[in-house]
Amino acid sequence: MKLITFTVPCYNSAGYMSKCIDSLLKGGDEVEILIIDDGSKDDTGAIADRYEREYPGICKAIHQENGGHGEGINQGLRHATGRFFKVVDSDDWVNEEALRRVLSAIRGMAAGKEADLIVCNYVYEYTDGSPSKAICYRHVFPDGKMVTWSETKPFGPSEYLTLHSAIYRTEILHRCGRVLPKHIFYEDNLFVYDPLPLTEKVLYLDADFYRYLIGRAGQSVNEQTMVKRWSHQMLVTKEIFAAHDLEALRKKNPKLARYMNHELALMMTIATVFTRLNYTDEAESEFKKLWAEARALYPKTARRMRWRSIAFFVCFPGKVGRKLSIFFYRFAHKVVAFN
Repeated sequence: MKLITFTVPCYNSAGYMSKCIDSLLKGGDEVEILIIDDGSKDDTGAIADRYEREYPGICKAIHQENGGHGEGINQGLRHATGRFFKVVDSDDWVNEEALRRVLSAIRGMAAGKEADLIVCNYVYEYTDGSPSKAICYRHVFPDGKMVTWSETKPFGPSEYLTLHSAIYRTEILHRCGRVLPKHIFYEDNLFVYDPLPLTEKVLYLDADFYRYLIGRAGQSVNEQTMVKRWSHQMLVTKEIFAAHDLEALRKKNPKLARYMNHELALMMTIATVFTRLNYTDEAESEFKKLWAEARALYPKTARRMRWRSIAFFVCFPGKVGRKLSIFFYRFAHKVVAFN
């Protein structure tokens, strides 16, 4: 069995996907690389086929009708044979030294004593020449030691697990059974969040593994794009909120529930901000609806989100409240420098 399956969703990625795939090939025969051609209109499919021919047994090209990033992940999970599963976007890449450490860690796990989740650092790489910025978790997890959630420390205000930092054991994802929605952006947040209650053992490797490119034109995390796709944020955030009863989880696994509460608050905040940045009555109505539906589903969790998290600063009512909320978002963006 392969140690890890890398799934690379590609849509019109011909201009940059080779850098991504070549970085994964450094793992040799211990890795499986699934290149998902999502109905591309350029040479993406041909490049995927070439890698499959040149690296048989390592690379596999999968062609599908256009279904979006989430369906690319779904396809990868359906075909994965590796013990662990990792999504790498086609404009990103991984560090060779960190990859070797990840593979060594998996290799050393005895059957039945594997981590459910491996966490690594990721690095923002900016196209405008700004200095790279590493996102680390060394204040939360001990390096190189498998722990339970009860042994973890609190996450910082801007720290949360992402597609870039999380490597799930494949069995955990199959047990979760989440099928990501087609043609919806930001579904990766749901992919990371939903399986968390199934994770018991976590291994953190203090290695700058994933290189996350920021600034490419048309990128989904570009602010203008995120504002335009506010409805996608809304849909995904509602799915995340509905996925788990955190009050029930708090009784079984309080530290995991605290972390998931932290991540949920960030998702609710992001959905609220990018909806309100549209400055329309429709967007304001949808922002109110998001919180009303949350209160109806899990009232205690919704109250905690609204009054005892960072979401407090972006939910002030009315047009003046909207301006104030966006001011707080702009201020936080400058201080934390996320994305």
